[in-house]
Amino acid sequence: MHISRPRSILLAGAVAVTLSATALPAAFAAPSSTAVISEVYGGGGNSGATLTRDFIELANAGSAAYDLSGFSVQYLPGTPSAGSLWQVSALTGSVAPGGRYLVAQAAGTGGTVALPTPDATGTVAMSATSGTVALVSGTTPLTCKTAADCAADTRIVDLVGYGSAVVREGSGPAAGASATASVARGTSLADTDNNAADLTAGAPTPVNAAGETSGGAGPGDPGNPTEPGTVRVHDIQGTTRVSPLNGQSVTGVPGVVTGVRTTGSRGFWIQDTTPDADARTSEGVFVFTGSTAPTVAVGDSVLVSGKVDEYYPSATTQSITEITAPRVTVLSSGNALPAPVVLDATSVPDAYVPSAGGGSVDKLTLDPATYALDLYESLEGTRVQVADTRVTGATTAYNEVWVTVKPNENPTGRGGTLYSSYTDQNTGRIKVMSLDTTRPFPVANVGDELSGTTTGVMDYASFGGYNLQATELGTLTDHHLRREVTRKQRDKELAVATYNVENLDALDEQAKFDTLAAGVAVNLSSPDIVSLEEIQDDNGAVNDGTVGSEATLKRFTDAIVAAGGPQYAWRYIAPVDGKDGGEPGGNIRNVFLYNPERVDFVDRAGGGATTAVTAVKTKKGVALSASPGRITPTNDAWVDSRKPLVGEFRFHGKTVFVIGNHFASKGGDQPLHGRYQEPKRSSETKRVKQAAEVNTFVKSLLAADKSAQVITLGDLNDFAFSPTMDALTDGKVLKPLITTLPTSEQYSYVYEGNSQTLDHILTSPGVIRFDYDVVHINAEFADQASDHDPQIVRVDVNAQH
Repeated sequence: MHISRPRSILLAGAVAVTLSATALPAAFAAPSSTAVISEVYGGGGNSGATLTRDFIELANAGSAAYDLSGFSVQYLPGTPSAGSLWQVSALTGSVAPGGRYLVAQAAGTGGTVALPTPDATGTVAMSATSGTVALVSGTTPLTCKTAADCAADTRIVDLVGYGSAVVREGSGPAAGASATASVARGTSLADTDNNAADLTAGAPTPVNAAGETSGGAGPGDPGNPTEPGTVRVHDIQGTTRVSPLNGQSVTGVPGVVTGVRTTGSRGFWIQDTTPDADARTSEGVFVFTGSTAPTVAVGDSVLVSGKVDEYYPSATTQSITEITAPRVTVLSSGNALPAPVVLDATSVPDAYVPSAGGGSVDKLTLDPATYALDLYESLEGTRVQVADTRVTGATTAYNEVWVTVKPNENPTGRGGTLYSSYTDQNTGRIKVMSLDTTRPFPVANVGDELSGTTTGVMDYASFGGYNLQATELGTLTDHHLRREVTRKQRDKELAVATYNVENLDALDEQAKFDTLAAGVAVNLSSPDIVSLEEIQDDNGAVNDGTVGSEATLKRFTDAIVAAGGPQYAWRYIAPVDGKDGGEPGGNIRNVFLYNPERVDFVDRAGGGATTAVTAVKTKKGVALSASPGRITPTNDAWVDSRKPLVGEFRFHGKTVFVIGNHFASKGGDQPLHGRYQEPKRSSETKRVKQAAEVNTFVKSLLAADKSAQVITLGDLNDFAFSPTMDALTDGKVLKPLITTLPTSEQYSYVYEGNSQTLDHILTSPGVIRFDYDVVHINAEFADQASDHDPQIVRVDVNAQH
């Protein structure tokens, strides 16, 4: 399978470089407006390469032929030694205006594809990753070995340093060259005498003076074609997720520009205005320009030449079909755009994606009438439109919002879309982004609406999968979603809450403390006990051995008092430095806050970061060997993960055991929208082990006292229908309270437009009478202090059977 270059490499040329006073960029006489080195590739014949030879490609950005008689291209190693010499390849002939000139260099033992017939041939074995190439007036070897000395040599017409080359133009060499990637100029052939900015990495695309390519394209002028080639966009897209022309060069692909992206992964989309009759073959495709901003405009009729490539944003995602290293001819401007495909409840199928038995769906023939993801793939790169869509995932910091085109698909009571099963995906979800960077993006909460029509191009990304890159956004209709406030507990009720406060540490801004504190004091109505997840050490991500959280907890509890809440006390066990996962240096842990005016904490010495708490049978029931304590902290289930915190509390004469949890994250799981179907949930194995450890501990408490009142709660990072929950509730020793709510209320977290439950409160059979609530204050809102909603249970500890 062809795996494309990392996008980070392609964008490396845009990274700013700080220069010392002694390493200023060399100032070459003047950028060339005629002959330039347009592409350099030193990986030919290397392991993993397709092409069998290295090459240097020249181009002419001028309006008249450029005579190369008596000229040469010369090569110097990237880090020249005292004995390094420039190696010379003589040139003859000329470069036509807008044309190319190909210089073949040494062949390797790898590769299977020959270069097109070269216009000149040398014998230089160029490095794939670092070197310097110069176009020189004359054939006498250069002698300069520094950028400054070469800048002073007037025989040099153009020079390209790549990789880590010492000799280069400007602030840095062109980045990203490898056995499978060349460095090349953009379609404008711009030369600013700054290699890092002028050239970007991509699949090699050699073209000779006759317009021939290594992919077999016939003669013509790929730099400025005026007639369409034989390949159309639907030929490139094909009937599967991977192009049948993947890795091949194409010439003169016609289309109208439908969208332009000038930030991030730069490029533009074209769409064929004469589609075929096959619903499986998309008529749109992305043209990737790398760090070079596109020079085309929406409505331009263009011919695009370049190389077809399948770009995988990550190892488990689907790919994006692209034309890379493009050469573009604009034929006309202001053309009408193809009518968009309307996505709505009738056009989007109810089935999500075909099964591949856990394997890749890349080569499965698309079935857009049956599967939603097949429909979206068949529209990749084409114009689509949605209308009056309800927001199911609030606006993010990256200016993206989730909407649904199926208003009746698993709705929640507050406007979201409920995720209720591994097998029942919500097919109407679409992420909306905007290509218009001049207008503010709408700030929407769940339940709001993008009214009217939103039109744009169907794209795919590693986060969220298929998305609509909007050229026209609907109008935001605010449905005024309000944050919930739960009722105050009665005197006889013990109120216990769980809240993930998202990596809180003493260095955070006061505004974060104040918002989280209001959530506890106001929205949760000051619970008696709050089990916190993601409390970091006092200097957060600073990795200096600090493990205490006293300053963090003092700021938080003081903020709660300021918000009208009680003066909470706290208990926790500091982890061994660097052993509990989370943000490096943060030493994340679980913490109990409790109101000493309402509840007593039973302090019992002996607990520690690596000491396991046990159940101790007494004449009065069961007690903890240590309080606070940790459940089996040295068991391999907890390696690089937060250990459960157990505390023994007394309320109205009754003992209550509280277990605060934060199970391993879902990091590493294959995405719902990815190419592997059904997706593997690799992180689940660890959570199941963790759940089993907690379950075993709860059973030990109940074995000593079957009426023991146990509340286990926290961010379990898994769903009520998951194997993790099965392991945690094994033997019916714990009851998940989320399942006691109406179905439309069973969520506390919103991810990729799905309302779902990762946080839980569970109770033992000894907890007879309770009132449970998920308090929605974060997950559905664009402005949020945490990405989790807190939960609370109010227990009548003296209730009798």
